[in-house]
Formats: sequence, C-alpha cells, structure tokens
Amino acid sequence: MPWRRIVLWIASLELVLLYAPTLAWLFERWTLSVWHHAHGLFIPPLVGYFVYQELRQRTALPAGASVWGLAIVVPALALRTVDAGMHTELLSAISLVLLLPGLSLLLLGVERTRAILFPLAFLAFALPIPLAFTGQVHWQLRQIATGATAAVLPWLDIPVFVEGTTLHLPRGALQVADACSGFSALYAAIALACLVAYSTTSTRRRMLVLLSAAPLAIAANVFRVILLVTLVQWQGEGILHTMVHPATGVLTFALALPVIFWLGTDPPEPEAASS
Repeated sequence: MPWRRIVLWIASLELVLLYAPTLAWLFERWTLSVWHHAHGLFIPPLVGYFVYQELRQRTALPAGASVWGLAIVVPALALRTVDAGMHTELLSAISLVLLLPGLSLLLLGVERTRAILFPLAFLAFALPIPLAFTGQVHWQLRQIATGATAAVLPWLDIPVFVEGTTLHLPRGALQVADACSGFSALYAAIALACLVAYSTTSTRRRMLVLLSAAPLAIAANVFRVILLVTLVQWQGEGILHTMVHPATGVLTFALALPVIFWLGTDPPEPEAASS
C-alpha cells in the first residue's frame, strides 16, 4: 500500500541521518592510510553484491515481516543512543552492523534473512579495531617480523644489529613499528579468507584457505620488511620518507591476497568424454 512505502522511505531517511556521522567516521578510518583498515572500504560493496546475488537466486523463498527483528533492532538502536553520549562512533558502528540483520527480519522475513546472513555478518570485518584491543597482537607481529628479517639478512650479506624491534644497518636503522607489524594485512587476509571460504564448494579448500590466511599475511609482511631493509642499505635511511614506504604496504596485500584467491578456487570440472 502507498502509505506503507511512505513510512518505509521516511524511516530509511531517518536512519541515514542518524548514522551519517558514523558512516563519515568509518570512511575516514578506511582512507586514513594503507596501514589502518584500508580493506574496510571494499567490504560494503562486496556485502551489497553478495546480498543481491543470494536474494536473486532465492526469489521463491517466502517474504514477510518477522517481529523477531525487533529483538535485534531495539538493542542496536539503544547502543546507538549510548554512543550519542559517549561519542566513540565505534559503538555506533557496531550498532549499525547489528541493526541490518534486524531490519532484514522485519522487511524480508526469516527465510530470506537466513539466506543473506553470512554477507550481513561479514560486514563486521569493516569495523576498525582499536589499538587498545590489539596491542599485544601488534607486539607479537613486530617481534616475528624483526626476528625473521634478522635471520634472513646474513644470507643477503647485510650486517644487522637488533635492538628490540629496531634493525640497525650500516647505512641507517629501520624500526618495525605498529604500522609495520602487518596487522592490517592480517586483518584483511582473514576477512578475505572467510569470504573465499564462503564462496568455494570444497570443504578441503575452505579449511586450507582459513588456515593459510594468517601465515601468508605474516610471510608477506616479513618479505616487505626485508625489502625495506635492502632499500635502506642501498639508498640510505631517507628512502623510508618517500612514497616507497607506503607502496610496500600495498605490496603486502598484493602478495598475500591473490594466493588466498588461488587456494580457494575450485578446480574446473573434467569434461565428459565424448562417445
């Protein structure tokens, strides 16, 4: 009925206005640098694509409102209200991720919501994780990158002295800081592995992709640090203050993510023999 559509459009506009500051905050975090949750920029379009594909393939599923959606919508909006007083925006972003399945239940019903549940849950990977919750992970990744690099450099005839997470070279020093820990690549690799595992039909490949994501991201970051050390030894410490430094951050993604795609690709089915 026309009045229902009007109510729906008004409610949608109010939600957009309500979460506009949160969306702006998320976009700012995603575009801050290649070291900080840059993968989040690609997750909403991916979620929209998979939701569209799943619903298009399941047009026969019954659609109808489910009041169970209120059990999710009300707490999600309450969390947004709490954040309005705290001004963290992170709680508001979490409430947005929680809100969407509730709205899906209210508008599409149980069956269609179940069909798109994974894409909606995948949206959680777009949330930035505060350093306060990942400090220990950053530290362990920095230790791994420093130790592995120091072990490889003698094979490249590059003398090195390790002090904490700083690599001292004859022509300069390179500190493996939090931004260089590889956490951003690790987060993106785990997110991509979940998406690839969801898309593949082979259980063996799903397990392979999920188990290989973290080692691949860590190995790619170690390779990046070794490359930076080699460049510092060749050109001096000033190379770290050029575009080369952030470009190597992109290299980390370029090395790890295609391998994850490849591991999750189902082999082509053999053609039937002709008689």
